Amino acid sequence: MIHYTVYPNAQSDEWVTFVHGAGGSSTIWFKQLRDFKKHFNILLLDLRGHGNSQPNLKEAFNDKYTFDSITDDIVEVINHESIEKSHFIGISLGTILIRNLAERYPDRVQSMIMGGAILKLNFRSQVLMRLGVLFKSVVPYLWLYKFFAFVIMPNKNHRESRSLFVREAKKLYQKEFIRWFRLTSEINPLLRFFRSVDIKIPTLYVMGEEDYLFLPSVQKVVNAHQVSSLHVIENCGHVVNVEQPTVFNETVISYLNGLSRS
Repeated sequence: MIHYTVYPNAQSDEWVTFVHGAGGSSTIWFKQLRDFKKHFNILLLDLRGHGNSQPNLKEAFNDKYTFDSITDDIVEVINHESIEKSHFIGISLGTILIRNLAERYPDRVQSMIMGGAILKLNFRSQVLMRLGVLFKSVVPYLWLYKFFAFVIMPNKNHRESRSLFVREAKKLYQKEFIRWFRLTSEINPLLRFFRSVDIKIPTLYVMGEEDYLFLPSVQKVVNAHQVSSLHVIENCGHVVNVEQPTVFNETVISYLNGLSRS
């Protein structure tokens, strides 16, 4: 039920798995695909209920969504493709799933690239979540999603990212959105744990300098965790891979190649 696409590279034995965020799909990586295919085997996947992993109405994902169950979806795919170990590149909520996968299956994770990483919900973010909880069943989800997208990506130069995510979110069903939104009840204790535990897997955080909600907490974690580093992209907001793809691609590929040589 999870849709995915593999792009093999006969010259490489290393894998890169891309994990999108809530409301997106694997199409958000279209500005990465050409450059990364030159260096690595690529796995693109659509998380449950997103993109081409839309549930059949009679055979929907009926179980309660948890970060563990969605993480296991990813592991099922890499198992099916006999991928023993992979670099994982995520954006936004996808970074939480990658960090959760690394906690539960550390031997499967070669490194983590965390774009627009979410490590803490500040007061403003938590107010947004509470508003969503109050109105998720009475307000059309797309209204809520557009509002959240504007708060997280408010500037003019964030417009492409906002439009892309809203366009992808239109493919969700209202019930699917609510299932995903219920994950917010898990977020605070999970993020608190992630901040406190240094998993010691090579990690590169790639953040926009205008990612006001999430950058400060990432800076604190990088200072505390041994094998973590941070690259801040100027004139860039939350969705770094879309807003500044050239800088993102060059930075990440250079980092991954450096790991291979070390």
